[in-house]
Amino acid sequence: MAKLRLPVAPLSQRAAKVSLVVDAAHYDLLVMGVIAKAKTSIWIATANVKEMRIEAPIGSAARARGRYASILETLGALAKRGVEIRLLHGAPPSRPFRAALAAESALKKSFMRHCPRVHLKMIAVDGAALYLGSANFTGAGLGAKGEGRRNFEMGILTDDDVLLDAAQARFERIWSGKDCGACRLRSVCPKPLDER
Repeated sequence: MAKLRLPVAPLSQRAAKVSLVVDAAHYDLLVMGVIAKAKTSIWIATANVKEMRIEAPIGSAARARGRYASILETLGALAKRGVEIRLLHGAPPSRPFRAALAAESALKKSFMRHCPRVHLKMIAVDGAALYLGSANFTGAGLGAKGEGRRNFEMGILTDDDVLLDAAQARFERIWSGKDCGACRLRSVCPKPLDER
């Protein structure tokens, strides 16, 4: 079979070590692993954001009872320890997510920014781990739902510094509103990011 040659930018031609993340591994590797162990920053880009329930922390009474907690509790605890949390989303958050957010005092609403054009799915943690793939920041997307209920998802996880730099630069450009001026959807945007 002939090798497929696509017109690509020089960065995408770079060789990098990646791990394939499939279905429930999103929960184990990303949610309970990389995100939960963040030390300095978590940058999340997602088309959709919904409330996600995860296992309560090990050693807690809730864990002993087999209870689940909002992912926002984990993010709030990380924010209290000084971890910078940014969530860039394309659609308004679900009602249950908004309710859980209202109950989480450690997270300020400023940690979230809405841009209707955001469709990328990315998680960058500590400038050291990068996920790119199909999973939205939802329970069904990141594997927090049970077998037979979660989405079929696939992505890659890498610690490649060049890919991290490029992905984080793209995220920062959107986050800071640098693309808002030329956006053809500006007239329908609820609040352009360059007006913050």
